[in-house]
Amino acid sequence: MAAAKRFMVEELRREREASSLNISELTTFVDGGEMFSEKRRGTYPKVIEDPVFSMANSYFMSREESFDDSMKKSVRYVQRKKELALDPFESRVFKDAITEDLPIALHESMFIPTLQGQGTPEQQEKWLSLAKDYKIIGAYAQTELGHGTYLRGLETIATYDPSRQEFVLDSPTLTATKWWPGSLGHTATHTVVVARLIIKGVDRGPHSFIVQLRSLEDHTPLPGIEVGDIGPKYGYFGMDNGFLRMDKIRIPRDQMLMKYSKVLPDGTFVKPPVAKAAYGTMVGIRCGIVIYSGRGLARAVTIATRYSVVRRQGESSTGGPEVQVMDYQTQQHKLLPLIATAYALISTGQFMLRMYMQIQSEIMEGNFSSLPELHATSSGLKAFCSFAAAQGIELCRLACGGHGYSLASGIPHIFVQYAPAMTYEGENTVLYLQTARYLNKLYSQKLPSSGLADNVAYLASNYTLQKRSPVRTAQQFLDPHVLLEAYRQRARRMVAIAVTRFENGKRSGLSQSDAWSSSTCDWITASNAHCHYVVLKSFYSAVQSSDLTGSNRAMMDALCALYGVFGITKYSGEFMTDGYMSSEQVALARDQLYSLLSTVRKEAVPLVDAFDFPDETLNSALGRYDGDVYTHLYKWAQRAPRNKKKVHDVYEKYLKGMLKQTKAKL
Repeated sequence: MAAAKRFMVEELRREREASSLNISELTTFVDGGEMFSEKRRGTYPKVIEDPVFSMANSYFMSREESFDDSMKKSVRYVQRKKELALDPFESRVFKDAITEDLPIALHESMFIPTLQGQGTPEQQEKWLSLAKDYKIIGAYAQTELGHGTYLRGLETIATYDPSRQEFVLDSPTLTATKWWPGSLGHTATHTVVVARLIIKGVDRGPHSFIVQLRSLEDHTPLPGIEVGDIGPKYGYFGMDNGFLRMDKIRIPRDQMLMKYSKVLPDGTFVKPPVAKAAYGTMVGIRCGIVIYSGRGLARAVTIATRYSVVRRQGESSTGGPEVQVMDYQTQQHKLLPLIATAYALISTGQFMLRMYMQIQSEIMEGNFSSLPELHATSSGLKAFCSFAAAQGIELCRLACGGHGYSLASGIPHIFVQYAPAMTYEGENTVLYLQTARYLNKLYSQKLPSSGLADNVAYLASNYTLQKRSPVRTAQQFLDPHVLLEAYRQRARRMVAIAVTRFENGKRSGLSQSDAWSSSTCDWITASNAHCHYVVLKSFYSAVQSSDLTGSNRAMMDALCALYGVFGITKYSGEFMTDGYMSSEQVALARDQLYSLLSTVRKEAVPLVDAFDFPDETLNSALGRYDGDVYTHLYKWAQRAPRNKKKVHDVYEKYLKGMLKQTKAKL
């Protein structure tokens, strides 16, 4: 590779030269095809070479400076998107390369998709051209100060006035204040407001309305609109998450999105064909979170892996140089399963995208039969993948020791950018329980496997619940059929336990609701087991259907096995439920885990190289391709604004008076 001719520290050079992997082929696998790899490679330089998108000083910025910088990048992004005529994939790659939270992000990820998914043809004709040309900037206002995931509990109301054919939107209480929507604080001119529709005193549930927030002349809030920024957060300094209160503002009837539910001029309410038909935006965002989870973890594990090879710590048994941190088994146990997890989540994201596109096509044709499957799958995988990614990113930081705590490592930035995904668009516990209701329904229906989607076929009435795993040797854990069956058996048993507790609760006299509440911890476990199986299955399917050959195929098979075996050792108690696995079999899984760590260790650096992140987008002194960690850590510290003066201002302000008599006493 041409990159190998560049300067790099000896440790990384040796790792790469010893590799038998075809990095380009692995990158194509990660990207989902050569066409996507070519587009990504062609798009990244357009960001990296533009000084507006530079990340060089981003870690030194205050919150206000970050917002200013992100807004500048937003406007530049829109300009370049038009100039380059970027298609949707290229636009996503372009934003991914920027790696900052752009204040206009919700405009593209939620406002426009909501118009597309819930607007009538007439509404789309009116609003979409304005939105796509950025003549208006939209947000999505759903979450309230007092309510989040529980949509039926939203307090914002939209009361229909048939005499004027208008809706009156109102925030009747403090807790009805819209709170958290990105872009709302100071960027958006318009927003989609989710409010409870009230017609002639009857509550018709949550619906979506287009509301103008600010003047298109001078950006001032319109009468009846109180809007602003919610203040500092854990991260996302460049995003203006905002609040919104409305005091009986009026909008025309045609600003309720009416693709599914409709309100006729006289106030007649027309129900949607399916109760959750309008939830497409949330489902789409959840799918996006699944897709992004693998890339977020891949960034962090690239940094931690490269640094763990460069960093030496501890006395060598041979008397040579200190030991590479990556050669410690404990470090391998931290990081190598995370490399496997990143590949698994990326494969799951590709599966989720295909599923979403297929079912969206069916919905466009009026077929809603697969919507429950899409909703349940996207909910559970959003919860599972976002937690796995966030947990993995933090473990990568810990694996970098003290330097991982520095912003210069790049990992703290990745974590605070990704951690909110565990909460927004549905808090993870709530989403797991939505998946659980789907699993409970399928289990209770006792359908044959022919009547179930492949991912839930293990819930069929004719599915065989094995008494005991057939594993007798550690080697058998390399067999994908053995691993997948183990995960199916675990998921089936966890669902059965949850169903039993739920049914026992009802038999004991509890109401349906109370019986469900008393079994929710078991249902969370069941949903987690189900999603874990889907991720492993997606990973194996992606590898088996790929064009990977030779060493690449062998290594991906090893990563699949590593991901699966690591899960067995981590959740051994669940795999041992009802005696399906014995402690001896779990011990064999652990033996195979350690063997796989040794195998994957040899190719750890090439495996993260295949994610193909340029140094400029990683923005990490620890994760540089050349491994020149300490030079760049030192240079980074020298650039700190606090070091511009040899004597800092605090000396004159505070220290001088305390220290002034010291010299006389020495």
